[in-house]
Amino acid sequence: MTREATAEARRFGRSAGMLSVGIGSAGVLTYLYFSLASHNLSRTAYGEIVVLWSSVFVLISVLFRPVEQLLSRTIAERQAHGQPIGSALRVAATIQLGLAVTFAVVALALRGPIQDDLLSGNETLYWILVTAVLAFAASFFARGFLAGNRRFGLYGGLLLAESTARMSFAAAVALGITSGQTAVALGIIAAPILSLAVVPLAFAGRAVRVRAAETPPESGTQAEFTLARGGGFAAAVLLIMVSEQTLLNAGPLLVRASEDAAAAGYIFNVLMIARAPLVVFQAVATSLLPHLTRLRSSARATDADAFRLSIRVTLRAVAAFAGTVALVVLVAGPELMQIAFGDKFSYDRAGLLLVTAGMGFYLSSGTLNQAALARGQARLAAACWGTAAIAFLAWNLLPVLSEFRRVEVGFLGAAALLCGLLFLLYRSPRVRVSDAVTPGSPEEIEATLAAADEAS
Repeated sequence: MTREATAEARRFGRSAGMLSVGIGSAGVLTYLYFSLASHNLSRTAYGEIVVLWSSVFVLISVLFRPVEQLLSRTIAERQAHGQPIGSALRVAATIQLGLAVTFAVVALALRGPIQDDLLSGNETLYWILVTAVLAFAASFFARGFLAGNRRFGLYGGLLLAESTARMSFAAAVALGITSGQTAVALGIIAAPILSLAVVPLAFAGRAVRVRAAETPPESGTQAEFTLARGGGFAAAVLLIMVSEQTLLNAGPLLVRASEDAAAAGYIFNVLMIARAPLVVFQAVATSLLPHLTRLRSSARATDADAFRLSIRVTLRAVAAFAGTVALVVLVAGPELMQIAFGDKFSYDRAGLLLVTAGMGFYLSSGTLNQAALARGQARLAAACWGTAAIAFLAWNLLPVLSEFRRVEVGFLGAAALLCGLLFLLYRSPRVRVSDAVTPGSPEEIEATLAAADEAS
């Protein structure tokens, strides 16, 4: 590796570290938002907030994350070759605007089913859902711009500003400044809007220049900005993210389809046992991928050993953490859940233990997934995630057990299946050259964002 490449790798590593701090803080504030909401709203009102949030998060992940990923990749790639990024920004903005308009049209056309069946007939929550999804279109565009310019400190700041804004609305209700479900729900709109306040900082001081009028490309023609360029890796990362949303956010929506909003709130709280540790782990995962990528790219035998050691150490740490959480849940799980989310729900110790076990498998899967991405096995890893997500949905459609137990057992089973498939992939030497990730490349940025986005 050249001196210049080494310096770039170090800069990227520092940026990833800053991003990890932003992710961890954002995740804690998101957890606090739901804790405060659960304490200060009725069972039904809180459940409707959960359904609203889950719906918004699934929609924005499917609609807007692809453009974020594509924009970040293309900006990084063009700047690496001395090409202007103006056309990439215009095309990405057009795509994002088109998706936002399409969503608005469909949401208005389906207002009846969305408002009456999903949101319990609450008109205010319907308009909050529509407005929040549209606001996230701008937020995800900003994320792609910042990531493509390698402004990961500001990217982490955006996530932190977003989660702080959202949490402040729940805190206002808890402090008695305002009251009611609507005040809490408005935080879901305010978060993406207020997070954009960090974007002007990208143009201050050592800000990245938008190269609309810079030096011409190295070659005679500019590389065309299309959805098809680099589509294989991008599609694999997108499938991983969609599958992740299925495992973590589909549960409350599945319960809501057969029960009431309060039931959705209950199962959301139970799944927080998996989501809360995930916040901490994603900060680790964000730094783990660049670390593994550099080790994989090295020709030294010692680095190959270090790659495997990094995976083993992380898996052991996950196992120790999951075992500790399981012991705590066994001793005082229901009581701690009521401290965290209020005494409106009575929690089942067996269900909490099932989700805790699933959490261990899920965090292990995240570690093995980063190894697969670093080794150029993105498409095979995506197939593993897709298989687990489909299995989770299929299980929850079966007429067995109660609605809650189906989600709990389904999460454990899907996480264990995913972990097993990714472990087999880890033991396999098959690598797709076109999916290989190199240090500081657009692909590394893209995969880093995939690890980071869930905490938002």
